[in-house]
This record gives sequence, structure tokens and C-alpha cells, in this order.
Amino acid sequence: MRVSDRSSPDALLDIDFADAAGRLGSGCLWLGGARREVWQAALPAGDWQADAGLWRREAGALGVLALRLPLPASADPAGATEHAYRTLLAAARPGPRPYLIRVWNYLGAINAGEGDAERYRRFCVGRDAAVDAMFRDPPPAATAIGAPKADAPLSLLALCSAGPGIALENPRQTPAWQYPREYGPVPPGFSRGAVLRDGDTAVLLASGTASIVGHVSLHPGDVLAQLDESLANLEVLLEEGRRRAGADFHPGTLQALRVYLRDPAAMPAVAARLAARGWPLPRIAFLHGDICRRELDIELEGVFGEDR
Repeated sequence: MRVSDRSSPDALLDIDFADAAGRLGSGCLWLGGARREVWQAALPAGDWQADAGLWRREAGALGVLALRLPLPASADPAGATEHAYRTLLAAARPGPRPYLIRVWNYLGAINAGEGDAERYRRFCVGRDAAVDAMFRDPPPAATAIGAPKADAPLSLLALCSAGPGIALENPRQTPAWQYPREYGPVPPGFSRGAVLRDGDTAVLLASGTASIVGHVSLHPGDVLAQLDESLANLEVLLEEGRRRAGADFHPGTLQALRVYLRDPAAMPAVAARLAARGWPLPRIAFLHGDICRRELDIELEGVFGEDR
């Protein structure tokens, strides 16, 4: 597996961030930087297949599943999320690629509602009601982001595999699936990252990474301090990937990075800080999206190859 910005007809995924409403669109608006994210598996991918609103594509041991469901801003996300995840697992588990390695989740107005009525917390309730023991042990790497439009569809995209990946946790952070009750009636269902081998190559897939140490949000109101803390978390996750997988992951092996920003006006300062710290801007996509914790303003996710 390799991720680049070079379009290919036989790529497993070819995501155009400017197409926010397309089949693979997140609903998040592209602000600049890398426009495409192209995931090329070891074997060429077949054509997209549709079945009752769910799309699938396969490439050897890997496959992707995608679905989008209407979700009005006034609706409780729990029911739609439960239905979406039941559909996803019903498609994945009986087939030759039953392991969910990486999942992307997008919905509008993610921070609307107070306390346990917040839409992100209701999303977590719906997911928890649908998933099975295999999903929880351990959960896949994942991201959940709010699309700017309040009535954006619930969009799910899952990378599946014939064999399990290596789930990663960050020693600086409490595993999300062990968060205390103060973050909602059920904890979020994701690991901090995953290592996946495809053919003779390995990639580290970093989940949505924010300015959290332990389970506490740090630096509210300071997007650059949040960026620095998020990068520190990414670097520790890379160390954990090296330790667990025996592959040499480091910032220099970055293949693609997404930066989600609550405030688009923060992009120039964030891009300048990333460049000053040596992160390659041509491989970084900047997207306008809300973070699942309302006190945070930035979240990162990335793909890293191994240094060979």
C-alpha cells in the first residue's frame, strides 16, 4: 500500500478533497494544500460495486466500503449511525476481508446539543449499539469529524483487510475506548492507529490526533499550541509503531496528512508552523471541519510508510 497525490485508474481509493459531496466526499471543505489522496494497493483494484446504497471496491487482500445516509440537523444521529454500522459489518464480516482496519466518520453539527445529547455522543451511542465483539477487540483506527453544513449526510468509509492489522495506542494518551464517563455514556470506539501490511510493504495509519494528553484536552483557544501537542502525539505514535511492528516509521516517511481546522482563517499560521518544523506541505491537505471536542480547534490524521 502506498498513498500519494497521483491519480490512477486502478487505485483502491482516489479521493478528491474538492469534491466534498461525492461518493468518497467527507462534506469537509478543501482549504488548500494537497488536493488528492490516492491509495494504491499491492494489486490493482476492480470496479466499484453498489449494493443497496453501499459501495465496495476490492484490491487483493484489501477492500473499501462506503456509504452515505441522509441526516437532518434536527435528527438524533444514534439511529442512523446504528443502521450504518450494522450495514457496514454485515457487508464485511462474511466476506474474504472481514477486518476493519481504518474507518472515517463524518456528520454535520457534530458539537450541537448539550451533555449526553451532543450529536457526537449520540453518534458514539449508535456505533456502540451496532458493533460486535470483533470490532471492540481492539477497535479500528478511526476519525470522526463534523462537516461544516449542519445537514451533511452521515458518511462512513472503511478500509478492510483479509487479515488483522496491528492496533496501536499512544502511551501519552488514555485509550479512547477507556475514556471515563465524563465524555459520554459510551466511550469512543477507536484505536490511536494501526499498522497494515500489504504485500511486502507496511504503512502506519494514524487516527484523528488532537491536543489530548491522558484524556484531557490541552491548550483551548490556542490553535498553534494544539498543533504542537498533536504533532508530539503523532511522533510518539510513530515510536510505538516502530516498537510493535519492527518497521521504521518517522515523520520523514509521511505519505499523506490531513489537517482539519475548525476555523479556516487559522490555515496560514498552521501551514507556516508545519513548514517551519519540516513537515512537507505538498503532502498535506487542509480541510474545514469541526473537531469532536468543542474546545479543540485542530485535528490531524496521517499515513506513514516504512523507511527501507
